[in-house]
Amino acid sequence: MSNDHPLVQQVNSLLDKLVEWRRKFHQNPELSFNEFGTSQFIAETLQRMDGMKVDTGIGTETSVVGTLSFGEGPTIAIRADIDALPIVEENANEVYRSKNHGVMHACGHDAHTAILLGVATILADYFKKGSLVGTVKFVFQPAEESTDEKGISGSPYMVQAGVYDKVDTAIALHMCPWLPVGDIQMCDGHSMANVDVFKGRILGTGGHGAYPELGTDPIWMLGPVMQALYGIVARRVSALDAAVVSIGQIHAGTASNIIPTEVLIEGTIRSYTPEIRDVLSSEIRRAFSIVDHLGGEYSLEIKRGEPALYNSEHVNQLFREAIAELYPELQVIKRPFGLGGEDFGYVTQKLAGSMFFLGCAQKDDVQRDLHTPNFDIDETCLPIGTAILVNTAIKFLKGEKKIPYVHNLEVSTHGS
Repeated sequence: MSNDHPLVQQVNSLLDKLVEWRRKFHQNPELSFNEFGTSQFIAETLQRMDGMKVDTGIGTETSVVGTLSFGEGPTIAIRADIDALPIVEENANEVYRSKNHGVMHACGHDAHTAILLGVATILADYFKKGSLVGTVKFVFQPAEESTDEKGISGSPYMVQAGVYDKVDTAIALHMCPWLPVGDIQMCDGHSMANVDVFKGRILGTGGHGAYPELGTDPIWMLGPVMQALYGIVARRVSALDAAVVSIGQIHAGTASNIIPTEVLIEGTIRSYTPEIRDVLSSEIRRAFSIVDHLGGEYSLEIKRGEPALYNSEHVNQLFREAIAELYPELQVIKRPFGLGGEDFGYVTQKLAGSMFFLGCAQKDDVQRDLHTPNFDIDETCLPIGTAILVNTAIKFLKGEKKIPYVHNLEVSTHGS
């Protein structure tokens, strides 16, 4: 996608470098909290940019934050996630295939990181020329895909460490393999899910499989509990609200003729709003309480994970204006991103921010979904994402749009 806009031309001149960076990251993927080579390369690249202040190890050992600042003005943070996934890549014919067997950039973080380096390159030139007043933070965040032994991912660590303190707004993008290059998906308000998990244990006495009447059977108790769990979204939540309760693991028993003493169940809970998040947790507890009436006992742990991504409509409007100025023919599709999780939600809990999805599908009939072994992108999307983020930052620093903050807990929602 090309036109005569000076910024587009400037970014298009970086295409080879963007591709080089993206392929380097793709070839050398690293798992959450272990992005040592990735963060070192990022820091070294940033340090070569005029005026760039580089900090490492803020909140997490492998984080990198670059800062450009001049004069008194607003502050914007631009975030990219840098970790990969434990997946064996199946793109065997690609020259940039992962060299780290069993680890793969299957969610586009290699592209996110390359794009943010491109954004830093362009904006460093603007600051060097004295064209901008204010501050830009380039946040290269580890561990979006996974949590540590404390159940915490990279974003909350960086939020707690103060990376986003005194920041007026934050922006980010995500690869979108279901849209072609030249399309953008964005959504005002809740756009990705609260991610919670539950672990339940149903306890009985167990016994001999030939004499079930002599004991209590937790597998028999599992039936009505499962029915109640799967009925929550269908019958306890409004059809107008996004919600999912899915069971991913059930473990019980050791032999065909032994009634076990316990059944273990684990699942995921997804929602958009705080109200529905609470409803789902309450209904899951009620589902397990059925066991009390069947002669058994149960234990239940519901662990809250990352909050829903809440996109500021004001930041989205800034995106739309930046896009229209650079790429007037680009199609913007307005709909939520789904019930996947995104720990950028911790940032948008703290301040006004937004993320858009950037079309990256290759021009063939192969389906390359996120988190799959054959995931890949059309690299011509890289300069488009770079230019949009640059232009959005410029517009914000020049004060063309004030960004009020509305905390997502205050947003009205449909009841259940």
